Amino acid sequence: MADAPPEARTSPATARNRQPILEVLAPRLPAAARVLEIASGAGEHAVFLAGALPGVRWRPSDPDPEARASIATWRARAGLPNLAEPLALDAADLATWPVDPVDAVVCINMIHISPWSATEGLMAGAGRLLLPGGKLILYGPYREAGVPTASSNLAFDDSLKARNPAWGLRDLADVEAAAQVHGLALAERIAMPANNLIVVFERL
Repeated sequence: MADAPPEARTSPATARNRQPILEVLAPRLPAAARVLEIASGAGEHAVFLAGALPGVRWRPSDPDPEARASIATWRARAGLPNLAEPLALDAADLATWPVDPVDAVVCINMIHISPWSATEGLMAGAGRLLLPGGKLILYGPYREAGVPTASSNLAFDDSLKARNPAWGLRDLADVEAAAQVHGLALAERIAMPANNLIVVFERL
């Protein structure tokens, strides 16, 4: 991605993981999908993915005003007609979620750096907005029963909890259970670089 415009945030991790994420998303989204991205952060993923998927209508969101300002700055530079203005949306607060149905909800690197209430809200909101057969697509690190956790992920988990005891890597089984409450069934588990996963849930 080009150098960040003034007042825009940037993350080195985005440059590393954006292409692998795109390669998973592209065949799983309808050509004219309406996508709501939760916790868009700096906005770099939104710009890259919307640019690579020109038929997809991409709606970024974030509860942080500074993040939304960064998204807006990246969006203004990109000038993409399929990338909407960022929404002020708190995953844990359903009152801030839009009411129009969508084909997919995408959430990249939020679940481990937010309280569990954000995950519960994510599932409730996705269950409410997704059309039947719609997808909730999550990216990030998880703990899994029967699967050794990489030492780098264990160290990351410790660092997250040191910053905020409400943060940390989640057990995938707990995430799946929270999704099932809202009519979302686990459809795919896809291994990604750097010990991350993409997990795809489908709306029943």
